[in-house]
Amino acid sequence: MTSLLRGYGRGLVLAFFALVLIWGLVLIILPQLTMLESALTPPRQALASSVVLELRRDAQTCALVLDRYKDPAPASSGGLAIPSPSIMAMPSPSGQATPTISGGGSSGARPYILQCDRATTHRQLPNGAWIDESQGLPALSVRESDPIPQQIETAHEIATLAQGLFERLKQQEAAAFPYSTGNFATLLAPRLIPLPADQRAAEEAKLSNRLYRLLGLRFDQGGETFERLGMTTLVRTLTFAVMATALALVMCYPIAYKVALATPPERAVWLFLGLVIPYAIVELMRIYAWTTIIDNQGLINGLLLQAGLIAEPIQFKRMAGTIFLVIVYTYVLFMVFPIFNVMSTLDRNQIEAARDLGAGPFRVHRRIIIPHAKPGIAVGCIATFMLAAGAFSVPRIISRGLQAEWFSQTIYNKFFESENSNVGAAYSFAYTLVCFVLVALFMWIMRTRLKDFARVQ
Repeated sequence: MTSLLRGYGRGLVLAFFALVLIWGLVLIILPQLTMLESALTPPRQALASSVVLELRRDAQTCALVLDRYKDPAPASSGGLAIPSPSIMAMPSPSGQATPTISGGGSSGARPYILQCDRATTHRQLPNGAWIDESQGLPALSVRESDPIPQQIETAHEIATLAQGLFERLKQQEAAAFPYSTGNFATLLAPRLIPLPADQRAAEEAKLSNRLYRLLGLRFDQGGETFERLGMTTLVRTLTFAVMATALALVMCYPIAYKVALATPPERAVWLFLGLVIPYAIVELMRIYAWTTIIDNQGLINGLLLQAGLIAEPIQFKRMAGTIFLVIVYTYVLFMVFPIFNVMSTLDRNQIEAARDLGAGPFRVHRRIIIPHAKPGIAVGCIATFMLAAGAFSVPRIISRGLQAEWFSQTIYNKFFESENSNVGAAYSFAYTLVCFVLVALFMWIMRTRLKDFARVQ
């Protein structure tokens, strides 16, 4: 701190630390707090008032449709046509079939109306209780066998009761504690896996399912198979990310060593330039370029088919190894750069001295190069792992839905496909914590401290 104040002055140092504080507060702390608040807030569809509100809307819609059906307007006046099995096709003067409604009126059988079937006070709440039994409402339902005027009256009565109950539940929910851990519990919730008898043995024989059983992610209960799908996807994604990181390290360590220590400086520039040039292309374009290579009519299958080595195209987009390869290709520089930066600071005289003393290549790497490059290896592995764990475009584009989804895709689906952003926020926050724990564990295993990362620069 003293050297900073002496070199830059009190004003610049204070401005720098203020900018760092604002950066951390606005871009790190506040977004995570917002995500945590959303994760602890129950989703709207999990509230009892939401179910009662849906009941009121169904009853009102049922009464409206039945009222139109009871006194249908002429077709010329824009009346509402109610589809039903009782609609008979009568020949028109032009010879074409014209639909007409039969069986209408005040006593005829009504057509199938979804909202009328759902207009019942015997509806289940999110906590498993029934509305009529737990909230003291009478057991009312719009029965198809009743006369239509009575069905309309029953629907109006249900709507009135639901409105009163909705207002009472809203007041109770407003007075209750607004946060809960229910969204996080969905990550551990088991889901029924329907398996036909002829497929059960084949599914249970898979190595992945055996491992899930050992981890408690898959189990049998009451003769049925259950699986904790959220945790299964999380564990599978983290495993794939670790494997992709290990593959990147195995591929990038020799490259970094070759460029930094085993090549004359004038040639190393050209090697490194050849490594960097492909990454001048936008990442998304490079990922889509891989689809032209691995498609059924792509480059690899085309060459193999022309050579007569295969009879059918190889389904590369169904292979998990293809995603590993593309992820390593996409994020390889994040592994190479840190290792290269640290290796380039190593005095080559140490390597020559070790060789003069009789050390072989393996011992030189184990005793001299790897210990010196350990901070770069740690930074490269952490960066690659975090990028691979959060990868979305690579697994989505390469697999095209033909492989098990990664956890980032699950989070996306919770936010935008199922409109369940509260559960998506819980998944995202939990995933962030798990990744941080794994990074901290990796740093402890590598005996790497935060100040060692300064050597990577």
